[in-house]
This record gives sequence, C-alpha cells and structure tokens, in this order.
Amino acid sequence: MKMIEPFLRPVEVTALRPTQMTVGMSEVERKRRLWRDHSERDGPEFLGRHMLPVVLGPDERHWLIDHHHLALALHQEGAGHVLVNIVADLRVLKRQAFLVFMDNRNWLHPYDAQGKRQPAKDLPKNIADLGDDPFRSLAGALRRAGGYAKVPTPYSEFLWADFLRRRISAEKLAKNPEAALTKALSIACDKDADFLPGWCGAQD
Repeated sequence: MKMIEPFLRPVEVTALRPTQMTVGMSEVERKRRLWRDHSERDGPEFLGRHMLPVVLGPDERHWLIDHHHLALALHQEGAGHVLVNIVADLRVLKRQAFLVFMDNRNWLHPYDAQGKRQPAKDLPKNIADLGDDPFRSLAGALRRAGGYAKVPTPYSEFLWADFLRRRISAEKLAKNPEAALTKALSIACDKDADFLPGWCGAQD
C-alpha cells in the first residue's frame, strides 16, 4: 500500500464510491440542516474543515471511508464537488485484491439495513444509492444524548446500531423515536454493552 502525504482535492460527489451500504437518513437530514446554516455564510471554509477521507482504488476510483452522511447530505443539497483527503493509494491492486485489502483494514462495512453482511460486490456504486438504516440514526441520537462516547473506532455507530436493533423493535422506533431513544439510553449503560466502543456504563 502506498501511503501519501495528505492533500486536498476537489472531486464530484457522484464520483465517490461508498464503503458501506446504509446510512441513518435522520442523520443525513441533520447534516443537510447544518450545511444550510453554513452554505451562504462560510460554505468553502466549512468544506475545508470537513474534508472527506478517501482511498484511491482501481480505475482511479475514490472510495469514501468515512463521513458518508455528510457526503449524501451535500449531494442532496445540490453540492457538485467536495474536498477529499486521499489517505492511501491502492490503484496498483486488482479489484478483488483491493476489496480484500480494504476489508482487512476495516475500511469496508458491507452490512445491510438488517445488520447482515453482504458480498462486497453489492456495495452501492453511488453515494445517492445508500439505503436507510433507522437504527443507525438511533445510534447517532444516542451518542449525542450522552449514551456513549465518540471514539475513533471505525463504524462504531453501526456496532451500536446492531446492539440496539436486537433490543428495540423496528415498529417501536418507527412509531415513537423519542421513546426508543429513552429505552436506548437505559440499555446503553447495561453491562451487556461494555464491549462496545465508547461505552460509558459504571465499572464494577
């Protein structure tokens, strides 16, 4: 793998290749509101502070390895280009070797909206094709409410989403998100969750 010095490069949002299958659409909507607050006042500075990390892959593709919610929000708000930070150059690899390498570096998260792993070949080709996982939105709301700490562990919110998915019904989440968040705050402190990144429960 060729590691390169970080630098910024403008790339079309629609040229970004996702490394995950879903986002929390409520989280995307929150990012859209954030962008609207900044777009006219300090849009370029905002984008400079929120550069998107990508890996260069076969055929010069830019594979997005974080900030999928922001990328989709910017796309939905009509932003044509974003600034990306190229963190690794893997153009020398063939596609299958590239996907295996990315998976082993934990730079892929090919799990569907039910939390089930799918073949990497089924990852969306475009940021606009990302599906909705409501439990990812719940996990984001739980973190902002203090249910767990923000940590650099890749895809930590999805780990929390899967934990919540097995304890809160999709029907309850859809009908009453506030009640679902209250329950999530309660179970986030349980000892059963102590293996999750950012767990804030009491130690024995």
